[in-house]
Amino acid sequence: MLMSLALLLLFGFLGKRLAETFRFPGIVGMVAAGMLLGPNGFGWLVAPLLSISADLRTLALIIILLRAGLGLQRETLNAVGVTALKLGSIPCLLEGTAVMLLGRWMWGLSWVDAGMLGFVIAAVSPAVVVPAMLRLRDSGFGSDKRIPTLILAGASLDDVFAITLFSAFLGMSVTQGAAGIWTELIRLPLNIIFGTLGGALVGFLLLMLYRSKHFNVRNTEKLVLLMATAMIYYSFGSQLGWASLLGIMAAGLLILEYRPKTARQFSHKLNGVWVFAEISLFGLVGAAVNVSLAWEAGFVGLFVILGGLFVRSAAVWLATRGTHLSTRERWFCAVAYWPKATVQAAVGGVPLAMGVASGELILAVAVLAIIVTAPLGAFAIEWTAERWLQAAAELGESGEGNV
Repeated sequence: MLMSLALLLLFGFLGKRLAETFRFPGIVGMVAAGMLLGPNGFGWLVAPLLSISADLRTLALIIILLRAGLGLQRETLNAVGVTALKLGSIPCLLEGTAVMLLGRWMWGLSWVDAGMLGFVIAAVSPAVVVPAMLRLRDSGFGSDKRIPTLILAGASLDDVFAITLFSAFLGMSVTQGAAGIWTELIRLPLNIIFGTLGGALVGFLLLMLYRSKHFNVRNTEKLVLLMATAMIYYSFGSQLGWASLLGIMAAGLLILEYRPKTARQFSHKLNGVWVFAEISLFGLVGAAVNVSLAWEAGFVGLFVILGGLFVRSAAVWLATRGTHLSTRERWFCAVAYWPKATVQAAVGGVPLAMGVASGELILAVAVLAIIVTAPLGAFAIEWTAERWLQAAAELGESGEGNV
């Protein structure tokens, strides 16, 4: 397994650098390297590594969300709260519904199977979106109106809605009843509240421990404790159906609020860890991609995916109506929610594994969505950010304004 991991890191690094040399986002090269090395390529990645692939991808996602939370100041988050809530719900619900209707129309799927397809495809990829927004925030692009923070908060909520509704339709396929969808819709706000408060409690307990006179350790050891606690909380919260991803961000935000110096040191150290985690994450996402399955979805699958993106973009435009964002900034927000990878790679094969009649088709469309939208979205974010967002240097200041 050590050799496989070394090959993944080496080829992932080379793929990233090669892609950036030709002005493509690094994710393109890393995913391509994973596809090349994976079981659908040369098969150089051994089974033990692939068997823990999902856990490694989850660990990388936890690192992403900790980085995001440790950089989200409370005042900034309060300022974007309502708009972020709209961005995290309206586009997901409308895109999922659109893909569900297209799936039923194009393939004749049952409503339940079409619903699973819709909300597998509707989830945006925090693995692509969050690092991109962190880079933009650090470089000052869009900071005048808090656009990176707005998209960060919305993307996390988006996944909560998508995964919850996918789980509801999956449950309906097993129980053959419609009660599951209403139960999940009722539980959705409770899961968000419990998940966020649980993460805040974790952050509070860690703060109390950090302040203890008897807990005199280095910041690196404190960070290890934070990461271990975040992993435990994610596992615990996921079993209860809580929005534990939001909770991890809340823990980071609380540490930033009360120990800003420690939070900055944590962020700096996590930036170094991310170098390893990024290549592992996108390399393993690529290894999970089966191009032959994507071909099975064909042009009809591509039409369904692009139709969903069109509806999502229109919904983002609707959700940002009445804000202080300019026309170009609103279109940038729409583009920023195009990438799909993490959720599709994680749950795209679940319906097939559970014996759902349309499981193979759902997996094929999920794979096609990764191949098409992850590189396209990453490229579009970089290209439009430089042209449609103002940089802090252009404003003559580094402060942030209102949304």
